Amino acid sequence: MLRLPILVAAGGINSAGRTSHRHAFRRLVLDALNRSDVAKTGAALGQLMGTKNPDEQIAGTLIRRIEASYFNPDAVAFARRAQLQTAVSADMAATQYVDGLNPSLSPLTLDNRRTRVDLPQGSEVLIPGTRGFEVSAAGQLPTGFDLGALYASRNHPRAIQMAIFAVSDALADLGMSWEQLSNSVAPEAISVYMSSSMGQLDEAGSGGMLQARALGKKTTSKQCPFGFAEMPGDFLNAYVLQSIGQTGPALGACATFLYNLQRGVQDIRAGRARLVVVGAAEAPIQAEIMEGYAAMGALATDKELRTLDGLASDQAIDARRACRPFGDNCGFTMAESAQAVILMDDDLALELGASMLAAVPDVFVHADGAKKSVTGPGAGNYLTMARATALLRAIVGDQRLADGGMVHAHGTGTPQNRVTESAIFNDVAAAFGISGWPIVAIKSFIGHSLGAASGDQLSAALGIWETNLLPAINTIDAIAPDVAADHLAFTLETRQHQVSDYALINSKGFGGNNATAALLSPSSTQSLLRSHHGGSAFTAWQARNEALLAARDDLEESRIKGDWAPRYIFNEGVVEPVDISITRQAVKLGGKTVDLHVDLPEGWSLS
Repeated sequence: MLRLPILVAAGGINSAGRTSHRHAFRRLVLDALNRSDVAKTGAALGQLMGTKNPDEQIAGTLIRRIEASYFNPDAVAFARRAQLQTAVSADMAATQYVDGLNPSLSPLTLDNRRTRVDLPQGSEVLIPGTRGFEVSAAGQLPTGFDLGALYASRNHPRAIQMAIFAVSDALADLGMSWEQLSNSVAPEAISVYMSSSMGQLDEAGSGGMLQARALGKKTTSKQCPFGFAEMPGDFLNAYVLQSIGQTGPALGACATFLYNLQRGVQDIRAGRARLVVVGAAEAPIQAEIMEGYAAMGALATDKELRTLDGLASDQAIDARRACRPFGDNCGFTMAESAQAVILMDDDLALELGASMLAAVPDVFVHADGAKKSVTGPGAGNYLTMARATALLRAIVGDQRLADGGMVHAHGTGTPQNRVTESAIFNDVAAAFGISGWPIVAIKSFIGHSLGAASGDQLSAALGIWETNLLPAINTIDAIAPDVAADHLAFTLETRQHQVSDYALINSKGFGGNNATAALLSPSSTQSLLRSHHGGSAFTAWQARNEALLAARDDLEESRIKGDWAPRYIFNEGVVEPVDISITRQAVKLGGKTVDLHVDLPEGWSLS
């Protein structure tokens, strides 16, 4: 059995739009598309944004000034400490809060909304106010797109809403219902791995829970559980896929999506699963989160961008050019995204006629080992890149490795990343005899979505294979002088790329979380399966695939008309104890049966 993990569908949402039908990618190469493709992507974007005339929006910005629905960068709330010079009286709303700080203040409750507190001279108080934020650009979802209105969202955190949309979008990209798909395999042969790197830190999740007491609000029963970083996957299992299969997503800072992809790939290769849903969802455009990254010096601030562009302090920055991978830059640009992919083993993909968007033979993960700064880059990414390249060389051979691939860089837009990542790529290319290795860095368009970022990169690889277009690093005019480029070809303008056998998806995360995925192109994948399974099996697959593609196109047409909603099932099909029966042979859970037959490895039995 080949057990090659086949990527059969991809879905999601980021600042460029939705992933299915490669619409988000097409925004990155819009100027090079024909009128028909531009119209289709425009219609898809208009449906998201609630407008029938998306012409201005489709050609508009992706990274842009932060919208008021997130926060106002000109007036972010804060409180400064001050010391009273004279004694005063103050009305305060939180009796317990003041009393808890200093019982000697003897607060007097005036009514259910006000408390009188006499503050002696020299008391330290917090004075509320606002200030301008250091950063005003971010990669936000398309303007007007209201995720929560698409289904009964019940105060779900934004990342969970995005995860539900992403998996629903992936199913639409496949052209097959989840019932058809899941009924084709045993329930224990399904795996779901989806998470966020930082958890849900908005008001509906951990952020609201941690702020409630200080703001005089009541903590809800949902905020604590909703905040867990694995909750996007938990929601998919419970309310979207109703899966009782394997779960347990991983966290790995900016490499989180690839960590989950590795788990899915390993399940298929080991025979633990035949059908896998993998993804990551991140919604970090919040003042508190961005302030943390700005304090680290990781984000591109308005002041630093003005310095790069020679602007006066009162001149506005060009938010569209905030992220500048491998050019003269000053930091990355925060973004939000949720990306999901569906994987099958090769036998199942052939049987169902699923599209072969790519194959994922392996994902390599390595830590950095000893280093000075835990947040700084280290040696681990050399290992992941070298091992992934060696695997692809073994599959496609030296010539196709040299001539037929591309690298999707982490490419954050920081000075440190441009030096360290380019050096790794250049050294690996030199070792394997590669010249002019195409380097793609899409964060220049959409920003850095943290745990979901490598999902954005993978989606772009699928788009390149479908359109034969490499997107430019559109925010820079030249590569920075400290970027290693002897064996590399950074894409500074959109160009044709028709010969492609493979792609490498690279990620370098804080804490030493390095990952590189090796992908085979659709043509390489089909050649490999035709060779292994034979021509007749491949011809039968093609016939089934045509029918599936037709269903996929019909669904897209309905979706453009607005006749679509994310898959979300609440309080239906719940398995109660009365519905469960156990024998030595199987466990029955309602209408699902899990086989208890065990094949022991040789030498494991004591009987």
